[in-house]
Amino acid sequence: MKYLFVHQNFPAQFVHLLRDLRAQGGNEIVFISETGQGHMPGVRRVSYRLPPPVRVAAPAPVAELARAARTLRGLGYVPDIIVGHHGWGEMLELADVYPDVPMLGYYEFFYHPTGLDVGFDPEFAPAAGAAPLVRARNTLNLLALAGSGWGHSPTRFQRDTYPDWARPRITLLPEGVDLERCAPDPQATARPFALGDIHVAPGEKLLTYVARDLEPYRGFHVFMRALPHILRERGDVRVIVVGGDGVSYGGRAPGGRTWRQHMLAELGTTLDAGRVHFAGKVGYGDFCRLLQRSDAHVYLTYPFVVSWSLREAMACGCAIVGSRTPPVEEFLRDGRTARLVPFHEPRRIAEGVLELLEDRRLARRLRANVRAQAERTLDMHAYMARYHRLIGQLAGSGARAVQTDAIA
Repeated sequence: MKYLFVHQNFPAQFVHLLRDLRAQGGNEIVFISETGQGHMPGVRRVSYRLPPPVRVAAPAPVAELARAARTLRGLGYVPDIIVGHHGWGEMLELADVYPDVPMLGYYEFFYHPTGLDVGFDPEFAPAAGAAPLVRARNTLNLLALAGSGWGHSPTRFQRDTYPDWARPRITLLPEGVDLERCAPDPQATARPFALGDIHVAPGEKLLTYVARDLEPYRGFHVFMRALPHILRERGDVRVIVVGGDGVSYGGRAPGGRTWRQHMLAELGTTLDAGRVHFAGKVGYGDFCRLLQRSDAHVYLTYPFVVSWSLREAMACGCAIVGSRTPPVEEFLRDGRTARLVPFHEPRRIAEGVLELLEDRRLARRLRANVRAQAERTLDMHAYMARYHRLIGQLAGSGARAVQTDAIA
């Protein structure tokens, strides 16, 4: 088959599908993107560049990508299916360039002025009159839903953020994890562990926290406020925090500082900073080793898009302390596969961590159960089979042949 992928970044959410298509052989794959590092053998990259800010008839990414797609069509490339992300609008004009080609769009999140991420954290209340601006963020979502393409969402929570009338055109397609690469290592705690200049001795307990960027949407502020109590109670605990200093979601920290700087200033001498290590962004191999070595792993999030790192922590058999928020509760059960705690309560987060560090029988049971849950629900091969089945249905008979939960 001939595939056309569309996303502002390469390879984005489609890295696993691209690898699988390459492994199959016999496919032609073109990926249009604005940015992205690296390359994949067998995947042709087509780049577009945004012009300086000027008045244009359509949003700049839409106009520039459409120009690139028309060039591609002029060279004779007509895909059997177009796969992309609807979040930034790049797919909007592709129906004009390729009117007879089915489109499969990634529907990630539908914004609401109340009840989900906006207003969830009382510490960062939305500004008065913010509701219309929040609704306006769904413009691209609504334009995509008004088209003729089909969509998919990775979790039931995310799909259910969309209006009732939209859900019949969005397939629930749970994402998978490489269960061989992300797997428990029973001997990890018996060996010295090093991550750059950070060293953890075999006798020390390791608490881990991971986010793309260290920010309130992923509970960084409440996690940091839990640390003084944990470190006072356990002199053998070392903490490794992975994540960048940018902002992926929400607002920036006050005073022009990063959220890391902001929280360190807030906690001051109450935090034993010598046992808290900020690793920044790390390579995937180091990330997996870190999860395998972890004695307790904290994952927190607003009612928002769930991170891939949660799935990978499950696959690695981490003893997880998670936030009792809907996206996490879709994956984990308190006392069965994790210890779930209120997002806004640092003391409860600290108590959850200390419980897992002190109750080894509980930690072993949660580790075994969460790995078993990952094997049942996060298998990459099953995920790819469902993805290919959906693509085959669309490319073969169009959206009329697809049922919303037919492959969920």
